[in-house]
Amino acid sequence: MQYVRLGQTGLKVSRICLGMMTYGTPKWRPWVLDEAASRPLVKHAVDLGLNFFDTADMYSAGESEVLTGKFLKAYCRREEVVVATKVYYPVELEFKGGAATDAKPARRPNMDGLSRKRIFHAVDASLKRLGTDYIDLYQIHRLDPETPLEETMEALHDVVKAGKVRYLGASSMWAWQFSKAQQIASENGWTRFVSMQNHYNLAYREEEREMIPLCRDQGVALIPWSPLARGFLAGNRQTSDKEEGSTERAKTDNIAQGYYYRASDFSVVAELSQMAGEKGISNATLAYAWLLHKGVTAPIVGASKIHQLDQAVAALKLELSAQDISRLEAAYQPHSVLGHS
Repeated sequence: MQYVRLGQTGLKVSRICLGMMTYGTPKWRPWVLDEAASRPLVKHAVDLGLNFFDTADMYSAGESEVLTGKFLKAYCRREEVVVATKVYYPVELEFKGGAATDAKPARRPNMDGLSRKRIFHAVDASLKRLGTDYIDLYQIHRLDPETPLEETMEALHDVVKAGKVRYLGASSMWAWQFSKAQQIASENGWTRFVSMQNHYNLAYREEEREMIPLCRDQGVALIPWSPLARGFLAGNRQTSDKEEGSTERAKTDNIAQGYYYRASDFSVVAELSQMAGEKGISNATLAYAWLLHKGVTAPIVGASKIHQLDQAVAALKLELSAQDISRLEAAYQPHSVLGHS
């Protein structure tokens, strides 16, 4: 395993981060694994050397955080492992995600967002579910348009100074919004974000226009979500997935079907599959390697099978030439911006 600093901090993280959204309860989403099915996957990740684990309070309505804390307590030293979680969305089984097409439950006051009240309540609830005294990386899952950025940034700074959080991170938003948040923190002597968890993969590269150059310039770590485009880049998806998908997730993941199923996206996968076959590796290994060659600190990898973890770690040893990278990128056609909701 390779370890690198998270941005300009002294915190060391594995170059593969295990995304914990897959682990929780299938009552939330049908493809989510329960505790018994999840345990061997997390154990294998630890055995491979991963020390970076990313969850969120909304995943499985908090059950993902519960399992994350339980597994890491069983398999890791707390001082060695890096636990990341997120705040913004409501924590209830009926809420499937901001981009999900499922009917959303009625909003209740102060149960979501990034107000001072919400952040203070949410961090304590996450700590309790995780069974830990502090969170290594506390991230805003999205930007809250209803709360002044000054209120959010001061509240986040206060949970750091209270000893409940070590570092702060952000997720998908416009680059100007991220820059504004960082400036507000700097002007007031508050804690700045050290990482950006954005939407970035071979099938969606709009982040290369503004957010990624900004983060590189400012020394902010890139830890993208959906590095395989919610499994689309694995090469087993079809336009008929909703009726005939080969996996439960392929059939039911309406977010992926809304994001990636254009003809040009399938062309990207075709080139990825062709090159993976030439190199004798999986599509996943090649797609992760591409990200690592693009300056990503650690892609957030979802895994429901043991071999998927092995494929991710194999990417660390794969060298790609400039010609390889150009080939992989050639079929890409611009998307409208996706993932900010």
